[in-house]
Amino acid sequence: MTCVEGSCFSNVNVFRKDPILCFLFVISGAFKFRGACNAIFSLNKDQADKGVVTHSSGNHAAALALAADLRDIPAYVVIPNNAPNCKIQNVIRYSGQITYSQPTLQSRETTTTKIMQETGAVLIHPYNDVRIISGQGTIALELLEQAPEIDTIIVPISGGGLISGVALAAKSINPSIRILAAEPCGANDAALSKAAGEIVKLPETNTIADGLRASLGSLT
Repeated sequence: MTCVEGSCFSNVNVFRKDPILCFLFVISGAFKFRGACNAIFSLNKDQADKGVVTHSSGNHAAALALAADLRDIPAYVVIPNNAPNCKIQNVIRYSGQITYSQPTLQSRETTTTKIMQETGAVLIHPYNDVRIISGQGTIALELLEQAPEIDTIIVPISGGGLISGVALAAKSINPSIRILAAEPCGANDAALSKAAGEIVKLPETNTIADGLRASLGSLT
C-alpha cells in the first residue's frame, strides 16, 4: 500500500528516474506540473498565442505558470486572497500574471470568466479537464512500473483530478487494485457526494489543508 502526494509518498521526478523522491522536491513543488504540461503542450498555436487562464489555491497556478513560461505564452492566474504566500511567490517566480479573488469557488470562477472574456485566454481548469486528469495519471503508471505488487493506493481528494487520473491509469494496469480517497472531515464533499449519488457542494470548508478545499467537477 502507498499514499500519493506531498511528504507521505515518495515518487519519481517528472524528469528523472530516482526511485525515491517526494513531490515537494520536483519542479514547481507539486505533482500538478504533470497535468499542466500535458494541457499546455496540447494546445495548437492559435490557442496558445492567446495564453491560458486558471484559478487555483496555488499549486496548479504555479505549475501552469511554469508550463506556460516554458512554451513562452502568458498565464493568467486567479488566486484566492487567503492563499499561502509561498504559493503566491511560486506563481510570481514563473511569470504568472496574478488576479486575486475572494476565497470562495464562486468568486474564483467568476473572476476567471471575466479574464477569459477580456483576453481570449484558454481555460485550463485545475482538475475538471481531461488533459489535466491524463497528466496526473502518469503518477500511477510510474508507480506501478516501479512497484507492480502494490494492491492499494490512497490518494487525497479535493477537485478530484489527481485521483481520477490515478484510478484510470492504475485500473487499466491492474483492475483489482484498490483506490482509496482521503479528505479532511471539514471538507468532506466527496464522501457526501458519493453517498448522495450526485455532486454535493459545501457552503464552506474548515481545514488547514488549503489544497483540499475545492469541490468535485462533472468529469472527476
